Amino acid sequence: MNISLIGMPGAGKSTVGVVLAKQMGMQFIDTDILIQIREHATLEQILQQQGYLALRAIEGQIIQQLDVQNSVIATGGSAVYNRGAMQNLQRLGKVVYLRVSPQQLSERLGDFAQRGIAAAATTSLVQLLEERIPLYEQYAQYTLDSEHCSIEQVAEKIALL
Repeated sequence: MNISLIGMPGAGKSTVGVVLAKQMGMQFIDTDILIQIREHATLEQILQQQGYLALRAIEGQIIQQLDVQNSVIATGGSAVYNRGAMQNLQRLGKVVYLRVSPQQLSERLGDFAQRGIAAAATTSLVQLLEERIPLYEQYAQYTLDSEHCSIEQVAEKIALL
């Protein structure tokens, strides 16, 4: 059984994922790192050189090809744009949406435009949330509000699912 974490950048997917994997004795996989390894470039370089749609496509391909066991998988925030990727994560195990308020995300992300997020340059955080939240809710089997909990508390709640 695997546990996949979805949600906005800044929701804590990678941070919680590492703690959760340690708590449960599981492997940790960060799809952003898999993208960087495959492309021999950082996410920001991919965005600058190929554009956000290319980054989303690469992310989708990598997640569709995942075939792992006993793993915690932290996805990029835009994984939900690829139906095949999300269906594969659902096939592999539980999908958990880490939900954070727009205000908290804004604080965590800082300068949204400089964060390297797979979205059009003109997209605001509010617009991106309006676009993505329905997708997170559609694909998640579980939703956890991760805003007012410590990383360890969020990991413990996920472990009990």
